[in-house]
Amino acid sequence: MEQITISNIKIDVVRKDIKNIHLAVYPPTGRVRIAAPLKVNEDAIRLFAISKLGWIKRNQRKFEGQERISPREYKQRESHYFQGRRYLLNIVETDKTQKVVLKNKKFIELHIKPDTPTAKRHEILTEWYRVELKKRVPAIIDKWEKILNVKVDDWQVKQMKTKWGSCNIEKRRIWLNLELAKKPEHCLEYIIVHEMVHLLERHHNDRFLYYMETHLPNWRQLKTELNKLPVSHADWSY
Repeated sequence: MEQITISNIKIDVVRKDIKNIHLAVYPPTGRVRIAAPLKVNEDAIRLFAISKLGWIKRNQRKFEGQERISPREYKQRESHYFQGRRYLLNIVETDKTQKVVLKNKKFIELHIKPDTPTAKRHEILTEWYRVELKKRVPAIIDKWEKILNVKVDDWQVKQMKTKWGSCNIEKRRIWLNLELAKKPEHCLEYIIVHEMVHLLERHHNDRFLYYMETHLPNWRQLKTELNKLPVSHADWSY
């Protein structure tokens, strides 16, 4: 991957077998990426980037204002998100099985042994998020397999640092970011559809956009909503 700098903005440049230059600004840090056809030279890419500087800066400013969630300490009444809703953490000390229980659309109860360290609290809650997200995925994939007439052979959930999802086209496998457990159902569905459309079209080209516009006409609004939601202190680095 190449990198160029325009007006103090670093831009990643990826060469692909495509017809047109594509520009994107990614959350949460406003990273800029250009996908360019193999035969386009650096001068042409620079001119293209310069022509889009206003657009790049406007989109970067959007991400600067995005709410960031500070590192979690897993203490009483700390804020945590699940399916797009904010909950307060309620610590319940127990000598029985350690678990997570959702209470009254207001509390996430973390049942733990006394003096459980922060790392273990994180582990228990993270595993709960994983299990809950995995419950939501199969029905969405099944629905869209019928609509798109494609087949997903495998899907997995993992903590991802730079993407909401990815698709291995050859293995017909979809990976989903564990953070999606904290986002609304329609945002999760948008990411799944996006990755499944890659089974029809590898690149983010006009054909890809045609499928998205045809089958999920409001996908741009969903993308905007997802990228405005609070993001984990995480570990979102590039």
